[in-house]
Amino acid sequence: MRVRIFFIGLLLGVAGICKAQVLGFSLPSGKTKVQFPIEIYNNLVVVPMILNNQLPLKFILDTGVRTSILTEKAYSDILNLQYSRKYTIAGPGGEKLVDAYVTNNVSLDMPGVQGRGHAMLVLEQDYLELRNYLGTDVHGILGYELFSRFIVEVNYEKKVLTLMLPQRFKEKKNFQWLPISIQDTKPYLEIVLEMNDTTSLNAKLLVDSGASHGLFLETTSDQKIRVPHRNVTSIIGRGLGGVITGQIGKIKQMKLGKYKIDNVLTSFPDPNAYMDTLKVNRSIFRNGSIGGEILSRFTVIYNFPGERIYFRKNSHFKKSFYYSLSGLTIRAKGARLKNFEITNIRPKSASTTADIQVGDQIVSVNGIAASDLDLNTINGFLNSKPGRKINLQLERNGIRIKRDFRLEDPL
Repeated sequence: MRVRIFFIGLLLGVAGICKAQVLGFSLPSGKTKVQFPIEIYNNLVVVPMILNNQLPLKFILDTGVRTSILTEKAYSDILNLQYSRKYTIAGPGGEKLVDAYVTNNVSLDMPGVQGRGHAMLVLEQDYLELRNYLGTDVHGILGYELFSRFIVEVNYEKKVLTLMLPQRFKEKKNFQWLPISIQDTKPYLEIVLEMNDTTSLNAKLLVDSGASHGLFLETTSDQKIRVPHRNVTSIIGRGLGGVITGQIGKIKQMKLGKYKIDNVLTSFPDPNAYMDTLKVNRSIFRNGSIGGEILSRFTVIYNFPGERIYFRKNSHFKKSFYYSLSGLTIRAKGARLKNFEITNIRPKSASTTADIQVGDQIVSVNGIAASDLDLNTINGFLNSKPGRKINLQLERNGIRIKRDFRLEDPL
């Protein structure tokens, strides 16, 4: 199962701190553009970062957050960073969810890019378990501070990020552009959704590169948004309060200018499920969001200063939408993230008939040792195409067992 991960954003009071800082992303003298390689995990863009000229880290590029976030305090403690303020974030009912700190005058450098004088939010610990559910070392999140300074081009297919000074940007004729509005530092897009054969909707959506889902719609935002008759109840993501439950279904079509995407896999959160309310200012109306599973089908150019977004389809544009063909959720563990544990099994899924249990450790997949794989590759096996036979060797209570099943499309 490819868990949809929803990242935290603005914490109360941080906006004022960030405004007091001089945001310092810049290019070397004489440079107007830089390019460097990126990594893609579960539709999320991961960029190399050096913190305070000393610590090499990896950050997720996220259009849905205002300020930089370090996901675990241990890293800032290594550098003896000083904290100016502590926050305790409460969930529904006043229950404590997160302790976080603010550190100021931080440097954040990327290849060919200098970042000076930033404020950064530091979480007490990795509450979202990013490294475990992405299967790679991820240490932080980078947002508006970068997008406000540069034209940002993400080439998902070639795994290249391009940053350009806005005054030197020239529109490319082979891209489809659409207007966006920047509200509370985040980009919103209005597009047409064909919910079914009889219902269409002009939807306002957050463009959220820091979420791995495709389309996310809130049923409470418009009476036309209804969960399709054919759906699957499942875990659809993780928030500060834990897992987020809801339904997964498909809508008929999404229109991005000249591009039409059919049978779009869509997440519908339960009305009572705790959502990541800190990511979006709830005073700003929206119907939902577009995430990485849509964005990764394009090369995407973000022009925040000009309030435009550009799309050019890539070879993944017509890729079929599948949801959790195995029904398994897997977590990577250990220092090298090479131990793979099954943490959830969706009821009535392909794997339930194979006597697989929560807590089983994956030893091999289709004859390939798990130690030679990463979580991204294993999830790729388990969500490749309906009908594919999967052979798992598992370890349960110290005993090796074999389990076989075929992938099934629940939708």
